[in-house]
Amino acid sequence: MIRVALPPHLRTLARVTGEVQLDVAAQVTQQSILDALEARYPMLRGTIREHVSQQRRPFLRFFACGQDLSHTRPDAPLPSAVVSGAEPFCVVGAIAGG
Repeated sequence: MIRVALPPHLRTLARVTGEVQLDVAAQVTQQSILDALEARYPMLRGTIREHVSQQRRPFLRFFACGQDLSHTRPDAPLPSAVVSGAEPFCVVGAIAGG
């Protein structure tokens, strides 16, 4: 069971509270987690990554095990602590301003 932590605005859109738990049948990667998340919560399609290019949207970051995974390959394997469910895969809204 993969744990996913979403920012408040995406939790509201998906109508969930707390972390989301997902079964990921394929190798656990950013791509497979986001595919499973969008399949279970179709209202999130296009909010985390672009519809066509599947690129991460600006102002969103991916973290796991204290590491920023935002610029790693989407098909790269995630840390074993995420795969085992010990640590969540976190989608974090970046803050900008000036």
